[in-house]
Amino acid sequence: MSEAKSQGKHVREPRDDAAYFDALYAQNEDPWNLRTRWYERRKRAIALSMLPRERYEHAFEPGCGIGELTAMLGTRCASVTAWDISTRALAIARERVDAAHVQFERNTVPAHWPQGQFDLIVISELAYYLSGTQQRTLAQLIARGLAPQGTLLACHWRHPIDDAKTSALEAHRTLSDVSGLISVARYDDDDMVIDVWSNDGRSVATMA
Repeated sequence: MSEAKSQGKHVREPRDDAAYFDALYAQNEDPWNLRTRWYERRKRAIALSMLPRERYEHAFEPGCGIGELTAMLGTRCASVTAWDISTRALAIARERVDAAHVQFERNTVPAHWPQGQFDLIVISELAYYLSGTQQRTLAQLIARGLAPQGTLLACHWRHPIDDAKTSALEAHRTLSDVSGLISVARYDDDDMVIDVWSNDGRSVATMA
């Protein structure tokens, strides 16, 4: 799901409103300046720098939007599975990321979940639009779908958001508590919170 911003405030329609997003992307391929805004580019750089491993085999990114973060994940991962609800956003993302090892699909979580295990799962600007029950279901799916040495990265905007069901901090707390994963890194400022968890809890320096 793509994040929306208006004068510094994130705004998003209900996450199941595919027609809304398709129409929005048809008018403007980057309606929230995800490609050009310094905040967005800095956020992605910080998030990717916090990953404890240099390379991953298979990443899963639900809510990929137009694929700006997906493109960066593609440079660190042998394969990437990226989902979004908007057909138009996915078409833009496919043009943005023309790579055989990156696969885009129209789908949503937690109603659906891909088969197999992933050694990297990325939840960006998505979890606080889920209800508490949906967040708990998502965390359970992550716990089952994460490989034994896998990493979970979550990144969310901290300011008030229209239609959000919880705050960023509440969403991250649920992901942490329900998944049972070990915290290995956190970045927290006035605008965003980024958390990294793993199954084994090893630091970067202690990894082979």
